[in-house]
Amino acid sequence: MNKVAISPHGQFISLTVAGNTHRFHALWLRDNALDKDTRSESNGQRLIALTDIDASVHISAAQLHKNDLQITFMPEGKTLDYPIQWLLNHSYDKPKNDTKGWHNPSQTLWDASLTPNLPKANFDAVIASPEKLKIWLQSIACLGFAKLNKGPVEAGALTQVVDLFGYLRETNYGRIFDVRVEEKPTNLAYTGLALQAHTDNPYRDPVPTIQVLYCLESSAPGGDNVLVDGFMAATTLRKESPQGFNLLSRYCAHFEYAGENDVCLHAKRPIIELSAGGQLQSIRFNNRSAAPFTDIPFKHMADYYGAYRRLGEIINDPALEVGFRLNPGDCFVIDNTRILHARKAFSGAGTRWLQGCYADMDSLLSRLAVLNKTHSNTPTV
Repeated sequence: MNKVAISPHGQFISLTVAGNTHRFHALWLRDNALDKDTRSESNGQRLIALTDIDASVHISAAQLHKNDLQITFMPEGKTLDYPIQWLLNHSYDKPKNDTKGWHNPSQTLWDASLTPNLPKANFDAVIASPEKLKIWLQSIACLGFAKLNKGPVEAGALTQVVDLFGYLRETNYGRIFDVRVEEKPTNLAYTGLALQAHTDNPYRDPVPTIQVLYCLESSAPGGDNVLVDGFMAATTLRKESPQGFNLLSRYCAHFEYAGENDVCLHAKRPIIELSAGGQLQSIRFNNRSAAPFTDIPFKHMADYYGAYRRLGEIINDPALEVGFRLNPGDCFVIDNTRILHARKAFSGAGTRWLQGCYADMDSLLSRLAVLNKTHSNTPTV
């Protein structure tokens, strides 16, 4: 049986549902009210400022009515309704998680065992079906990447992929860039050399959070793509060496890029970045773009490098990687804050031409959220 109780001075209420009690402060409840005078009916944005609420706000009455909780606030004398399910969805009265390096429960960490079941869809299918588009986008949100096969084999086709969920992010590399061998490359990606697993643009702040790589030609021997779950690698390091994990998440590394005459980019961020609550936020790992590290105290530098080396060894372990070859018209989309990508070396025989671009995860998650509302019965990953 559901029940509600008010604290002695009305500073908070205790709502008990299914035997679990959730406490909510009066000020929090009033600030997050859902009525039309507090929130815009058209867009849900707040219409009042916190300073519009009396600093002495307290609860004088609270009662359950069907699926709502009705609360009266004083000295305003205003009674507002709160759906019980909404309160449960937004409850903040829960045990504190002191663990560092936890990941969002909606994300599934993976290793090489994922190889037989790589997330993928056909281009025409996601264009035609919102349900299939939802499943494909859900794969990117959950696993950090997904392939898209059998698209148009024409320059610029990758922009149609981004159009499925968001907007291109232009950088010094342009709106889109070509990945093929150049005579005088401004980036090692424009050679036939093998590339270690890395995240892109760690020297940029903020980094592009989505990367698309689209294949147009693929007759050269070699050049297979490799992906590694950076969150799995970081979690592996944390289990092996909590001290090493703490060093890489506490101190900033330094990244830079100056491969063009008019470009000089620098960023300082931890290799393993955590939120204030200890959640894994991002991985920045790109040895090619690492500048001298100067923010680590002398007494910790040797141990820091030991942890940095060990993380690199974990990332290079074949047990953590999935590999595949792209055919013309195939592409993959990755969360650049989580997934590291690599490339096997390829020879000069034949051709290998990929086009790449960047976008941002917020637009992808927005599109997915809308699809979840409009196609809520569609199975997810």
